[in-house]
Amino acid sequence: MYEICVYGAGSWGSAIANLLAKKKLNVCLCARDERKVLQLQETYQNDKYLKDIHLSQNLVFDTPKNAQVGIFAVPVKYLREFVKRFSIKVDVALSLSKGIEDETFLTPSGILFQTLGIKKEQFAVLSGPNFALEVALELPTASVIASQNRNLAKKLQNMFNTHYFRVYTSSDYIGVEYLGALKNILAIACGISDGLNLGQNARAALITRGLAEISRVYKFFGGKSKTMLSLAGIGDLVLTTTGNLSRNRILGMKLAQGLSIDEILSQLKGVPEGLNTAMAVFRLSKKYSIETPIIDEIYNIIVNKKDPFESISTLMNRPLKPE
Repeated sequence: MYEICVYGAGSWGSAIANLLAKKKLNVCLCARDERKVLQLQETYQNDKYLKDIHLSQNLVFDTPKNAQVGIFAVPVKYLREFVKRFSIKVDVALSLSKGIEDETFLTPSGILFQTLGIKKEQFAVLSGPNFALEVALELPTASVIASQNRNLAKKLQNMFNTHYFRVYTSSDYIGVEYLGALKNILAIACGISDGLNLGQNARAALITRGLAEISRVYKFFGGKSKTMLSLAGIGDLVLTTTGNLSRNRILGMKLAQGLSIDEILSQLKGVPEGLNTAMAVFRLSKKYSIETPIIDEIYNIIVNKKDPFESISTLMNRPLKPE
């Protein structure tokens, strides 16, 4: 059993493992593929995801093993199968993943509660306006760790905090998880808008009205109102909807260019979580009668191949109402 295992050797998992290793902590970066493990051991680089970044010599690489602290950077779509496949056991689970599982409508906490058999007191989530490459480059960054267990949140806060990575704590892990997932759908919407050159007015309107939509969803599941104004809320939303490193925004821009989902995914490094989250939230909103017009149109563009300009017309011609 390792002291700390980071599961998922993509950009975010690699950046976080590297941050902890540079703090002289005993951390293992776990990749599913043994060939990937060997490549990391030989080069101490993960150029597919973090080009030209040299990983700490303190970092250990292995296939997934049990750990005292398990840090999960696996896309939500694959998280359940990943834990089951490797029979992972941990004392504490920290989620870096941002998404909602289709059909079950569970966030990572719900999936990990079921698959790991842990309790709420053993779980935390890290979220915020954090591009992995900028963290790897040690550019100033702020984030939040949320847990129902205040002592666990403080312990992890001290574990992660550095001179370039400032960490806050929160008790609202539910709100943090849902906001982290939902903002990715708005990033796709803003990417489509920017890809069609609809202007900054349109982008601002999408972000603002999108906030109203995701507020209805995350509050329905118990998220706290104040979390919207946090790093995990408006902070992450602003970064993901406007930043050039956002995979979800890039996905939207490429949809605007007329590329198919398969073509886009073949070009992207890593999984744009907003794609699967849009499918889940569309069905979730219909099941619970939550009004989500922008999310509905993103679903229609992705699944029903609706022309984005038709979606714009649909949104602009909805019945008038108070804000």
